[in-house]
Amino acid sequence: MPNAIDIHQVTKTFGEGTAMVTALEKVSLAIRDGEFVVFLGPSGCGKSTLLRMIAGLSAVTEGSISIDGRPVEGRPSVGMVFQSYTSFPWLSVAENIGFGLDLAKAGKARRDEKVAAMLDRVSLGKFAGSYPSQLSGGMQQRVAIARALAVDPRILLMDEPFGALDALTRVEMQTLLLDLCAEDRKTVVFVTHDIDEAMLLADRIVVFSPHPGRIAEIVDVDIPHPRSIEQTEREDFTRLRHRLRQLLFAMAKRAA
Repeated sequence: MPNAIDIHQVTKTFGEGTAMVTALEKVSLAIRDGEFVVFLGPSGCGKSTLLRMIAGLSAVTEGSISIDGRPVEGRPSVGMVFQSYTSFPWLSVAENIGFGLDLAKAGKARRDEKVAAMLDRVSLGKFAGSYPSQLSGGMQQRVAIARALAVDPRILLMDEPFGALDALTRVEMQTLLLDLCAEDRKTVVFVTHDIDEAMLLADRIVVFSPHPGRIAEIVDVDIPHPRSIEQTEREDFTRLRHRLRQLLFAMAKRAA
């Protein structure tokens, strides 16, 4: 079976001539089926740019990206969740979750069944008829995750989805995501600049260096699931946190 995602010698530039900026340079990475990979690094290191190229939302300048052995062309069949709240304000919670199913012409019975199941999984059944403006930030991100998962993508791409949430809600959303991934075992690529979030979620952490973005190191997280925020003060988490901080600090000094 091919890797879920293959990234080969990818370079991304913006602009032309003297105004050209290289956001990413010669990035190569293989992501296995069912793996949870976190892109970790400072702002401006190309994490989100690479995620958008995997999603087919931005073109590769050089190199190639393939999903299940096939080149990414246009927008592949992936689910994507952004940091900003992306619910359609004129649609109810249930209608937002079912939006992708409507586009796929799933049929009313199948759509209603799937929406009801997703509402239950993200604990929003009581809010099916509510509108995004009536929800908290955490609830809006639950809607976004449910909408992405409703179409049953094999790959879920997440661009700092919990970055705008308060600390308690962030922990709740991380726990929800871990529970959903344990049930479905989807391939997840998750962008963050938060070390503890990366440790809690990842099978592997890809650490990026900035200017231009390159892979500085890939760190295996050999800590068994299930994990919880309470465990992050254990010795194994502490050692991993120290290692990741050293990597990020070293890159910051080189970039200064």
